[in-house]
Amino acid sequence: MMEFISTFISASLIALFLQNAIYERALGINILLYASRKKKDVIGFALGLTYITTISSALVWVSDRFFWDFEYYNLIIPVLYILIVSIIYVVSLLVVWRYFPKLYWQIKKFVHLTVFNCSVLGALFLNRQIGESFFSYIGYGMGTALGFFLAGSLLYIAYERLNSELVPKAFRGMPIMLIYVGVISMALHAFVGYA
Repeated sequence: MMEFISTFISASLIALFLQNAIYERALGINILLYASRKKKDVIGFALGLTYITTISSALVWVSDRFFWDFEYYNLIIPVLYILIVSIIYVVSLLVVWRYFPKLYWQIKKFVHLTVFNCSVLGALFLNRQIGESFFSYIGYGMGTALGFFLAGSLLYIAYERLNSELVPKAFRGMPIMLIYVGVISMALHAFVGYA
């Protein structure tokens, strides 16, 4: 049991710090810049991303084990992963719509942005490269979502300062946020190194 827990934790930490979807690979940066304006949006997007990456990572592990020896598996991987994410999306929305109608109307506007986000598919593809066991797949999926939350929190903290009157008008908004993300990416890259 300890081996499974350590595999889960190490995969989560790798996804959170060493291969952060936002800072290392710029996956999902457009959604993160949109979500970082409000604290509840950052939390909501992170919760949605945690749900979708964790569940889809489990199903991707099953599909990888089932189709691993198939000769043309590399060609059908993108379609299969998108199909898995889409099925989770539709089933989850139907369950929420049926049993939690108030919650459905609250999340309806943002749920598709969370689910069909390149950080979700990026986590699934990277899972295939580094994941070996079921728990490493789950840990990497959850770590990707936690990395998204970490990056979103840092952007939320800096949002008001970066969009103040002290910043030249040409740099306000998206340009200064992208520069900020680039500087943090370089700092994290220098901190953890790259092998």
